[in-house]
Order: sequence, then C-alpha cells, then structure tokens
Amino acid sequence: RYSFVLAAVASTAWLNAWQTFKVGSARKAAQVKYPQLYAEKAEAEADPKKMTFNCVQRAHQNTLESQPTFLVGTLITGLKYPYLAAGLGGGWVLGRALYTIGYATGDPAQVRSLS
Repeated sequence: RYSFVLAAVASTAWLNAWQTFKVGSARKAAQVKYPQLYAEKAEAEADPKKMTFNCVQRAHQNTLESQPTFLVGTLITGLKYPYLAAGLGGGWVLGRALYTIGYATGDPAQVRSLS
C-alpha cells in the first residue's frame, strides 16, 4: 500500500520537470538572460512575454518552496494512512499543475478562475 504513497511523491519529479521546461521555454521567448531570475517590473509591464515568464517562474518557485513540507508530510502520513496520503498527494500535484497552467497565461487572475 505504501507504493501508492511513493508514486504520489515520485510524481512531483515529473511536475518539477514539466515546470522547468515551461520556465525555460518562457525564458527563451521573453529573452531573459541567465542568471536573471525575473524580468524587471518595468520590462514585464511593457512586454507580455516577459510578464508571462515572470508568472511561470513564480509558479515554479512557489512549488519548490512548498515541496519539502509536502514531501515530508506525505511520507509520514503514508505510514499510517497510505491511501489518504496518496490521494491527497495526487491532489496536490494536480493542483500545482492547474496553478501553473493558470499562471502561464501571463495573467495571475486566471489562477482564480481555475479554482
């Protein structure tokens, strides 16, 4: 039964890879050079591609910020409640994907329309 928990945890690697690809694609389209983490505010306000890059980058960073807590909580909860932990874990991954899709529109308000 714990294999379901491990599958939910492992799916975060695929989520991260997908988000990384989206960030790289948006960075290339917006022509934001490394090591710059975000486009400057004035640039993003003037260029929709730069705004989209900032939004995709933010969605990815937000996932990375919350992922350690999610992983620890899921792995520990899964010891006693494997199906619950796996289900909630899968829901978290799906939620992060929808959040990223909404943010990738370049309009953060779109995130709320998917909830």
